[in-house]
Amino acid sequence: MKNLFLSSFIVLICFPVFALDSTDTILTKLNFALKNKEHYVRLKEERILNFKKIKSDNLTQEQEYNYNKTLYTEYQKFNSDSAILYVKKNLKIAVQLQNKELEDLANLQLVTLYSSSGKYRESEAILKSINKKTLSAHLLPTYYISYREFFEHYAANSYNEEYRLQIIKYRDSLLKVLEPKTLDYKINRIQQNIFLRKFGNTQKQLLALLKNTPEENPQYAMITYLLGKINEATNNLELRKKYYALSAASDLKNANKDNASLQELALVFYEIGDVDMAYKLTQSAIEDALYCNVQFRTLLMSEVYSIINTVYLEKEAKRKTELQLYLICISLLSVFLVAAVIYVYKQMKKVSKIRAELYETTQKLAKLNKEITETNEQLQETNSQLSESNHVKEEYIAHFFSLCSTYINKLENYRIILNKKATAKQFDEIYKMLKSTTLVDNELEELYKNFDIIFLNLYPTFVKDFNTLLIPEEQIVLKQGELLNTELRIFALIRLGITDSVKIAAFLRYSLSTIYNYRTRGRNKAAVSRNDFEEMVMKIGSMALKS
Repeated sequence: MKNLFLSSFIVLICFPVFALDSTDTILTKLNFALKNKEHYVRLKEERILNFKKIKSDNLTQEQEYNYNKTLYTEYQKFNSDSAILYVKKNLKIAVQLQNKELEDLANLQLVTLYSSSGKYRESEAILKSINKKTLSAHLLPTYYISYREFFEHYAANSYNEEYRLQIIKYRDSLLKVLEPKTLDYKINRIQQNIFLRKFGNTQKQLLALLKNTPEENPQYAMITYLLGKINEATNNLELRKKYYALSAASDLKNANKDNASLQELALVFYEIGDVDMAYKLTQSAIEDALYCNVQFRTLLMSEVYSIINTVYLEKEAKRKTELQLYLICISLLSVFLVAAVIYVYKQMKKVSKIRAELYETTQKLAKLNKEITETNEQLQETNSQLSESNHVKEEYIAHFFSLCSTYINKLENYRIILNKKATAKQFDEIYKMLKSTTLVDNELEELYKNFDIIFLNLYPTFVKDFNTLLIPEEQIVLKQGELLNTELRIFALIRLGITDSVKIAAFLRYSLSTIYNYRTRGRNKAAVSRNDFEEMVMKIGSMALKS
């Protein structure tokens, strides 16, 4: 319960309350996102890598299937080749398990991946091989989505009115099997209305959804994209630009490489005559499509790119001509500059006469400079601390999401067990499970273990450096397999800036007096000044983080 409360608190801090900024502010944020595009990609790659690292060697085939499915989800809009790889692994597992439901799910996932990457024949063959009548009910939405996206991707390559009718047909079928209260249903209903040019109250509905959808939610980009589409149809250029920019920024921050917003926004800037921005957005969109291997996006971009690129090159040629003119002007100015230098030289002779008067002023400036230097050193130290704090936050955020996912899975498994026992009316067993503290003890042990791993990842030499602060006979020797002990864990929290003994006691589930005793004992064993001991602990690893 404590862990759940802490997680909720962090989420509330990390994600601000919904608010729509002005168009200029949104475009500033978009430019920032474009500039930091590679950073968002690295964050996603690190998250995937961290997930791969926690894989156990003793997974059952069902667990292996779920593990691959998670990686498929991560790669689906990021790198379709990798996503295909993990879906194919799941297809083999499903065949080995002789589990038709798992096999159908993997095949449906392959359909969209194949059609988006231009493998239309393979995609169509899989769709025709699936018997809708034998599909599980919960796979029907995926089945209809796969068919709809197949025709959407095919239409991008070779448009035909029949494809449009098929898109409408399969979205209608999808709406019949989706729960009307879900976000997926609402978005698909709105998409169908926009597709059929039935605008009505569609914009109000989308704004209501947007108000309750955080930016990190993948559907945020879709909602803002649809708002852009509506304003494109109603010829509202300013709102069209605003919502496409919101959608594009969200896609960039989520490292979503399969997106349409950048292309649409590039067309907006092209229409208003901002060719530089249009070219910049088009380049980014093509890079994303190629990175993700989304062929239908590349086809859609090819015509737009050729138009914008031609205008951009013409503008660059004009700039070159202007630059040559500027160079001529600069050459003429250089002649005048030489004359000015001669004049300045004569003036400098006059200046030498008043240098004596400036000496006193120079002394004062030297004193002020010294004060400024001291202030700068303090600022550098503060910046160093902020840099270290940011580094710690980045590391912990990545691990936080991984741990949250793990705890959610554990809670779900525990819920399933209790549900089964409740269904079987095994109330004694349920009471024993609820009365037992084993689960909490195990989770605490896992929490401390994860804390030790993450902390030592941030400060790998902490134990060694901490021991150098102690007298030799009092240095800590860890047991076999032990990363940190209780005493080291207390001072590790102090190193992270948690100096309040009450908070430390709450985290480690010790009494306040025990924490005081450990801290006092640590100071008594110090090889340095007792008063400076904890301050020196808080500086452990600072140089490593700076480098």
